[in-house]
Amino acid sequence: MKISYNSAAMHANNSLNASDKRLQESLKRLSSGLKVTSAKDNPSGYAIGRRMNAQIQGVSIATQNSNRGISIIETADGALTEVHDMLQRMNELAVKGATGTLTSIDRETLNQELKQLKEEVTRISTDTEFNGQPLLDGSFDLRGYTNSQIATVDYYSAEVLSKEYTIDGLTVFYNDDGTIDLDQTKASFVPGPEFPDGVEISSVGQDKVTITGNQEFKMTIAVKPDPVYDGNGNITGYQPVDCATAAAPLEVNIAGIGSMDMQVGANEGQQLAIRIPTISLNRLGIEKTEVTTEESSSKAIDEIREAILYVSDARSNLGAYQNRLEHTVGSLDITNENMTASYSRIMDVDMAEEMTTYTTEQVISQAAVSMLAQANERPSQVLQLLQ
Repeated sequence: MKISYNSAAMHANNSLNASDKRLQESLKRLSSGLKVTSAKDNPSGYAIGRRMNAQIQGVSIATQNSNRGISIIETADGALTEVHDMLQRMNELAVKGATGTLTSIDRETLNQELKQLKEEVTRISTDTEFNGQPLLDGSFDLRGYTNSQIATVDYYSAEVLSKEYTIDGLTVFYNDDGTIDLDQTKASFVPGPEFPDGVEISSVGQDKVTITGNQEFKMTIAVKPDPVYDGNGNITGYQPVDCATAAAPLEVNIAGIGSMDMQVGANEGQQLAIRIPTISLNRLGIEKTEVTTEESSSKAIDEIREAILYVSDARSNLGAYQNRLEHTVGSLDITNENMTASYSRIMDVDMAEEMTTYTTEQVISQAAVSMLAQANERPSQVLQLLQ
């Protein structure tokens, strides 16, 4: 027996330290509920778990974004509901004014109501906001540009591809009242990949020329008129306007930008562009609409009809966006659920299994303490030999 070095006690102490370390690790897992509490527990699993957790958090925010997008669309559509109702009332006024039984005073009364309704459309356009951002004033509508000072891109359908188009001839003629004459207005387009087959001027508005073609191609060009004045400064007519000629063609750049980009995914580029249409008297084509005469009332019926079709199409597109976003939210919820389950398999501890481990290590630790105590007592037995 030896008393200088107690190897049995050293062995028992090492075993106790190892058991105590395992007991601490088990306590850490049980108290945190995590199987991987630090990178050293499972380096690759920890890295995968961290990346997956970032994805889960991103998906959660994307769900919030999508729900916010639904709220934005509902706000815009709610405002357009009122615009729709006002246009319907304007149509009623135009129909009333188109009959020959009314006096000039009657039509003036109708025109005053029409004027008030037009002013309310303008107010809704400028005042409809979400989180301080105007929705219907064109802030989130698609944009296009031209190289002309007298002709600008007013509108184009979503089917119009984003690229440059060339119009090598566009001459606009006007009626006496300043509206565009469809029969005399002529245009020619550069053939090839730019414009689709069958492209032509299909209709005109108060100051716009609408170009349509196959595959639902639609583009509206706003033209600045050239009035003729008399000596008193009164407008007596309008000069034809050459917007484009072979020597100076009209280059139209369809930018395809301007819509509201909603981040609907956790990764870069996972966005949904929401086009919120411009609502204005000019865009609706009723800026100069009036019902002061039987003739102007008859013309107003057609102008208001076109405005109703525009708002109806805008609301239809917004509804499609809303349906898409609702499906996006559903998809994100499923993704979040599945990714959370995968993350749990990597990171979460099995409490029943870990409790078994903890109990085992606790017993081993208690046994090690007991054995260490006995090992420390063994050298004292040498005293019996020294008596």
